[in-house]
Amino acid sequence: MGLLCSRNSRYAEADTEENAQAAEIERRIEQERKAEKHIQKLLLLGTGESGKSTIFKQIKLLFQTGFDEEELKSCISVIHANIYQTIKYAKPEKGEFAQNELDSSKYVLSVENKVIGEKLSEIGSRLDCPCLNRELAQEIETLWKGSAFQEDVLYARVRTTGVVEIQFSPVGENKKSEVYRLFDVGGQRNERRKWIHLFEDVTAVIFCAAISEYDQTLFEDEQKNQMVETKELFDWVLKQPCFEKTSFMLFLNKFDIFETKVLKVPLNVCEWFKDYQPVSTGKQEIEHAYEFVKKIFEELYFQSTTPDRVDRVFKIYRTNALDQKLVKKTFKLVDESLRRRNLFEAGLL
Repeated sequence: MGLLCSRNSRYAEADTEENAQAAEIERRIEQERKAEKHIQKLLLLGTGESGKSTIFKQIKLLFQTGFDEEELKSCISVIHANIYQTIKYAKPEKGEFAQNELDSSKYVLSVENKVIGEKLSEIGSRLDCPCLNRELAQEIETLWKGSAFQEDVLYARVRTTGVVEIQFSPVGENKKSEVYRLFDVGGQRNERRKWIHLFEDVTAVIFCAAISEYDQTLFEDEQKNQMVETKELFDWVLKQPCFEKTSFMLFLNKFDIFETKVLKVPLNVCEWFKDYQPVSTGKQEIEHAYEFVKKIFEELYFQSTTPDRVDRVFKIYRTNALDQKLVKKTFKLVDESLRRRNLFEAGLL
């Protein structure tokens, strides 16, 4: 009898322990569920080369702790390859730097620099670029100091594949702000099939459009104009049923390149901008061209928005993904717009 009671007591203790563990698991799940409700989901979309992945990196630098040692090391080979590729596309045979004394608009390469350029462009043509050593670095520095290579610092560039995400708050943990989870996905056509499963429960879509690429073609289709592709993709995203109440933040990106290019390459070379007519020169023309592009995107948005979606938040921002201060200011404005929308929906505005 005593043995039976002892056995029942052990079973009861085991049941109590299992019940306690189950209750703790349920409590944690409920906590996570409540926490998730306060996290706003942002989707970063755009075509390949739109600059959205640079925006993503800037957010990581601005509102998180930056890149860890492993991430930094993974960029070394990319940076080396970018350097070689830049030299390759700037070689004399391409016509950028001709040895022509009669044409002062052309740069003159010294014999020494031409030899170095040939060597480095050959390396840039290889599938596997070697790591930079002291000798190669010195040769690149020699070439870089020439008048033909007074350009901005190179930035690591690699096409995004798959899906990456970060969680952040634009004004810091201790100040009033939403917490966001930002997703970045590859923009090339073959990557877009991965977008669909991310379309549910999105607070806002941040769509990046590289306005400087109105005269360029796609990486994956040399017959297709980059801006026309952007137009078609933006139109398709706007019409997705799951974005009925989703806010849209349009980043007209690469303005720094646009303002230089538009004074040299007519905006109306792009079929979508064929009605554009220049009116001036210099800064006035730059602003006129930008406002035209902005208006065209606004018209597309409202043409693609059905009456039941007119109350969506829609904002347009002029951006340069490489300008950290501008990116920070822009995301604070995005945060403010989304917080106002949340307060409005809660009946507090």
